[in-house]
Amino acid sequence: MTEQSWLGKRMAAMRTSRQRSGDEGEERALGYLREAGLSLVQRSFLCKGGEIDLIMQDQDSLVFVEVRKRASAQFGGAAASVTAAKQKRMVHAAQRYLQSLNTTPACRFDVIAIDDGKITWLKNVITG
Repeated sequence: MTEQSWLGKRMAAMRTSRQRSGDEGEERALGYLREAGLSLVQRSFLCKGGEIDLIMQDQDSLVFVEVRKRASAQFGGAAASVTAAKQKRMVHAAQRYLQSLNTTPACRFDVIAIDDGKITWLKNVITG
């Protein structure tokens, strides 16, 4: 086993159950979106002040996807957890990502909400 693969396995083992649950949610969301015809551009885009879980291509549009998973819909559920502050961080991260491109494509913000195992896809949740 190489040092890098050992380190990767060690880091994966150190993740909390909440982080592992989030990873599982992102994996389910990715599969769901791929089945709907979208293709993956990038996972987990991070920048100072923001993060995008999934960046997908939907025909001519770039889609910035926030994935939220909750055990139940109690207290408003997964979709309700995308607060105004979270939306602001998503927009910030998307702006940083778009700055790295030569041209700016059409884009939108979607949410994949997973409540008690049920997936709901909310398209174009942030409008300017």
